[in-house]
Amino acid sequence: MLSYENLKEKTKEFLAATGLTVKEFELVLPIFCLKYAGLFEAGKTRKGKPRQRQAGGGVKERLGSDEDKLLFILVYQKTYPIQTMHGLQFWYSHTRQLIIRKRWGI
Repeated sequence: MLSYENLKEKTKEFLAATGLTVKEFELVLPIFCLKYAGLFEAGKTRKGKPRQRQAGGGVKERLGSDEDKLLFILVYQKTYPIQTMHGLQFWYSHTRQLIIRKRWGI
């Protein structure tokens, strides 16, 4: 599986996969984290309704770190692979990718 931790030491591959150097990625990351954190209000669903489950309930994220989320988006935008291929690279199902694409408007 592609992950930031695995790819950051491979500078040529990182650049090829994302279009950014590791240094540029690390400059963008804090802004991404702020914007991502602001997408969802704590204790509310995306539609603004109160959550029915406690924090941590439900399906666990495969892309747990902000670095991996940003890497996923950048690789997708740069390579625009067929969904099956992107799912294989990041261990995501087709259905989960559709949810991500809808959330991010891509």
